[in-house]
Amino acid sequence: MAVYWLEQTERDTPVVDDWLSAAETRRLKNMRFSKRRADWRLGRWTAKRALACCLGLTSDPTTFAEIEIRPTPSGAPEAFIAQRLQALKLSLSHCSGTALCAITLSSISVGCDLEAAEVRHDAFLTDYFTDAEQSCVRNSQPSEQWRVLALLWSAKESALKALQVGLQLDTRLAVVDLSGTKPSDCSWQPLQVTCPNEKLFVGFHSTTHQLIRTIVTSPPHQLLIQLRPPVYRPQAPRSRLLERNEEMDPIQG
Repeated sequence: MAVYWLEQTERDTPVVDDWLSAAETRRLKNMRFSKRRADWRLGRWTAKRALACCLGLTSDPTTFAEIEIRPTPSGAPEAFIAQRLQALKLSLSHCSGTALCAITLSSISVGCDLEAAEVRHDAFLTDYFTDAEQSCVRNSQPSEQWRVLALLWSAKESALKALQVGLQLDTRLAVVDLSGTKPSDCSWQPLQVTCPNEKLFVGFHSTTHQLIRTIVTSPPHQLLIQLRPPVYRPQAPRSRLLERNEEMDPIQG
């Protein structure tokens, strides 16, 4: 069982919007604020790149315009291709001009999140974290406390996304365990989050340049596979399918 993931930045996103569907184009035009538009475009672009790579679709505007990411009533994303709901699960997150998409090609719940290690108000720690989690932050090295806080929050966000409840659930009910974590930068480290009714999410986290990423699933996955999409071809012909040619980097989970 594998979880596929892809990160993209604003620099990766095309200037023109011909890869958006008609409905997505209308939605984009109705967004008032430029940051919201940029984040939304980046998230859709990342999801479409990841889906095309996983499903063996061509990377061209005609194909991408037939892929839509639609929110469910809970806000969780669903993937449609040519108006057909796809039998897979995906999660999206964006932070600081970077977007992350995680996909399972099954009904396995998945959640992902990106967070920046930044200074937060003291009330954030006391209001949203358990006593044990607060101690985990306070007992960390002073230089590491903001990173640990961001990691705990990111893990909670990933689990709540996988549950498809978001912040409707008291975040203190999503209890994070980092006991298997070792000091590291870049490499993936284990974590787990226990939610109400003993629902357990298991996953990994990594940090690159103060940007923290977490990915969790239930039941646990065995592989994290970083997607390497083919070059996007804005002038490609209208053919929608292509033999699978992406490169993938497996990481043992």
